[in-house]
Amino acid sequence: MSDTSLVDRHVGFVHALREAGLPVSLAEGLDAVRALRVIDLTERESLRAAYAATLVKKPGYRPGFDMLFDLWFPSSTTGLYGEGPKGEDLSELRDHLARLLTDGGEAEMREFARAMVGRFGRQPAGPGRQNWFSYSVLRALSPETLMARILQEVLAGQERGGLAEKTARQRVNAGIKRFEDAVATDVRRRIAEDSGVERIARSAVRPPLDQLDFLRITKADLARLRREVYPLARRLAARLTIKHRKGKRGRLDFRRTMRASLQSGGVPLTTHFKPPRPHKPELVILCDTSDSVSSFAHFTLLLTYALREQFTKVRAFGFVDTVDEITRFFVPGADVVEAMTRLANEADMVRFGRTNYGHSFERFAERYGDAIGSKTSLLILGDARSNYQPAAVDTLRALAAKARHAYWLNPEPRQQWDTGDSIATDYDAVVPMYECRNVAQLTAFIEDLA
Repeated sequence: MSDTSLVDRHVGFVHALREAGLPVSLAEGLDAVRALRVIDLTERESLRAAYAATLVKKPGYRPGFDMLFDLWFPSSTTGLYGEGPKGEDLSELRDHLARLLTDGGEAEMREFARAMVGRFGRQPAGPGRQNWFSYSVLRALSPETLMARILQEVLAGQERGGLAEKTARQRVNAGIKRFEDAVATDVRRRIAEDSGVERIARSAVRPPLDQLDFLRITKADLARLRREVYPLARRLAARLTIKHRKGKRGRLDFRRTMRASLQSGGVPLTTHFKPPRPHKPELVILCDTSDSVSSFAHFTLLLTYALREQFTKVRAFGFVDTVDEITRFFVPGADVVEAMTRLANEADMVRFGRTNYGHSFERFAERYGDAIGSKTSLLILGDARSNYQPAAVDTLRALAAKARHAYWLNPEPRQQWDTGDSIATDYDAVVPMYECRNVAQLTAFIEDLA
């Protein structure tokens, strides 16, 4: 690889990482360049390790990094098998794969997968064109159906159902996963050669979990986000508790004060106070559940469920053009997706189906105004798009004045605020509004509370 091509690939690779949502600074890019000076550039795995050490900040970023690395720095396409073992029928290929699933090395597995893609993965797509697919390779070789044969050979008369079988199954399943990943990697490489590496990079790599846009998350993403939400809920509760206690003293410690007064002839020149009693603050969540922010609403209600374990009292309210309390749908043990389905069918949040923040705030003040008090933190979640209806800013101001703290999280990019029917700035003047499009921004908001 020439110096010029290496520079071009480095610049393109770093740009692709940023496009995929991995935070890579200019300084880290320069660190990677320095690391490349002290390694053997012909050793592909050393190159991968150097880039990973300088550019990857979290374990969750590694899958996307590896996928992009394989696109920008593909392995050699010449190997033991070329474009497919010659003279071997499908039965012989499956026999070979069965051996690789238990005893194959990483390099041999990659080369075999590459050969199988060359043999089974090509599908004609018109004159002079072809498409590449993983499923046709996996359908032809059907690696999961090799389990019974492999177990019979490995166990060789040993008792079934014991530790030996469990270990063998784990090893075979791990081998199948390695083969599937190797096939997918080579398919992406071939598509990139035909269509351009930049194009396949944009479509093949999803953002890291903490960079996923709340407005575009899927049901599968929600399941993954559960693990991220609970630590965030604990940190949010801790931050609000700190702000709750800041500047407050506990009750007078009479005994310590009198003991200290003995040094001044019984005159209590110095007073001592007990530390303030720690307590969990109360939380009221007011959440836009309209279709335009439905994915964000799924996440915020997942956050609501997690927060219920961290606060003395959590009350949640959903609205579209009117408001209803939805706390009852998130009892301990409830599935968030099922709760959202029940909420949509049973909650009284919709009159005409068009989001109306002003009317929702007014109805909340009328029906649930006593939910907010001096110990309450108010958290509003929504995009501040009210279909050109009156904003009811004075009503919101009165609600925020009753609360100890009030915050607004908006899932739209800040540059879209005040466009169209957005009245974000009007509400931001009353309740501080934060852009909150992903877990990374939610984390930053929580840290800012400190």
